[in-house]
Amino acid sequence: MSKKGKVLVAMSGGIDSTVTAVMLHEQGYEVVGITMKTWDYANSGGTKKETGCCSLDSINDARSVAVDMGFSHFIVDIRDEFGDFVINNFVDEYLAGRTPNPCVLCNTHIKWEALLKRADAMDCEFIATGHYAKVREHNNRYIISKGKDTNKDQSYVLWGISQDCLKRTMFPMGQFHKPEIKQMARDMGYVDIANKSESYEICFVPDNDYRGFLKRRKPELEDEVRGGNFVDKDGKVLGKHEGYPFYTIGQRKGLGQAFGKPMFVTEIFPDTNTVVLGEETELERNGMWVGKLNLQKYESIVDNTPAITKVRYKHEGEESILKQMGDRMRVEFLTKVSAIAPGQSAVFYEGEDVLGGGIIFSNFMIEK
Repeated sequence: MSKKGKVLVAMSGGIDSTVTAVMLHEQGYEVVGITMKTWDYANSGGTKKETGCCSLDSINDARSVAVDMGFSHFIVDIRDEFGDFVINNFVDEYLAGRTPNPCVLCNTHIKWEALLKRADAMDCEFIATGHYAKVREHNNRYIISKGKDTNKDQSYVLWGISQDCLKRTMFPMGQFHKPEIKQMARDMGYVDIANKSESYEICFVPDNDYRGFLKRRKPELEDEVRGGNFVDKDGKVLGKHEGYPFYTIGQRKGLGQAFGKPMFVTEIFPDTNTVVLGEETELERNGMWVGKLNLQKYESIVDNTPAITKVRYKHEGEESILKQMGDRMRVEFLTKVSAIAPGQSAVFYEGEDVLGGGIIFSNFMIEK
């Protein structure tokens, strides 16, 4: 047993998890590599060749690194754990007129819990991943902070991780910029891994066609929802659409028809199969309700706590005031924010630290 401890490293076969595993090994940790098989793309009916963390090539790359470095590596099949929860939720959210973020849900409920379960079985004190974020202890709480590389920071997708998981989690990549990691991989001799292209697609929708995935998952759906109305904010019919689940708040492209000016999806009403369109300014709101909260830095939020709140991954974040009301958070922005989409994550920041986050379930406009 290493004096530094035993760490279970999630290895996808990509550059970040490879450097994470090798770095910890060279630092004197007893490393155990694990690759989790979450999904068979062939089962989705897609036509694109399987790539990413679940492909055979990626699994072989992860195993080869472990063999090179002389540490153990295991492949764990969690397709049942993943599919029942993450994929069913993905479908259900679109059917409810919301826009889900399956990566957040997977991190929160599947990957970390699966890692912790296997870490306990293998007597590993720690778990580590290749995410660009940091974790630290403060006042007996474990807090995720933004990674050093602001272009790669992944703290947004990690807001839901529990305190029990966080206290055993390591994020070595959080201290580095991506170009540094690429150079490290080359220096370690893993040039091919360093040169791999990165995918930003959902792992079970690698062709990035979520509409096609929904249709394959529920073949009857297309006939059930086709032919609903596009309407404006006053209810005037603007045209017919292909079905409300196939649209998202803020969408401009792919509406299937021209309206003489740029139009955006501003609201979705599943009960009537109605999609509301408007100009870009009609997407703006300055308030929202957030549920399914997970708080990190503090056990609870004091009323009128200031925070920078992000409403999607690439959102810069806006100044806001938080008011916790039981299991919900009322968020009031100091300025208008565009395209607040129910189903997406809202993440609250105090400086670099994640205060917590939750799922957006409605937005509203406060007249000031």
